[in-house]
Amino acid sequence: MQCKINRNAAKYLKKMLETEEAQGKMIRVLVTHLHGDHAHYDIRLDTPSENDEVVKTDKDIDIILEKDNEWLDGVWIQYFYVPQEELVITNPKKGHHH
Repeated sequence: MQCKINRNAAKYLKKMLETEEAQGKMIRVLVTHLHGDHAHYDIRLDTPSENDEVVKTDKDIDIILEKDNEWLDGVWIQYFYVPQEELVITNPKKGHHH
């Protein structure tokens, strides 16, 4: 499985991982809704289970993805400052949404 993170998102996620709440946890990307040809994604702090794969990224942040969820393979986590500050998660392989 693959996951990409842009530089701004890496800064955002590293801040999340430095909080007290994040002790012993990692970032999980999950599908919150499926709409036929696209999905909506979210992130949360979590620990991996036997149903997960921990994906290493080029930004030194490991991401938890559910193994057999085709909507998660290839997700791209981005953080933008304009037009507004927001975290955007898309999957170019499966249709564009966040």
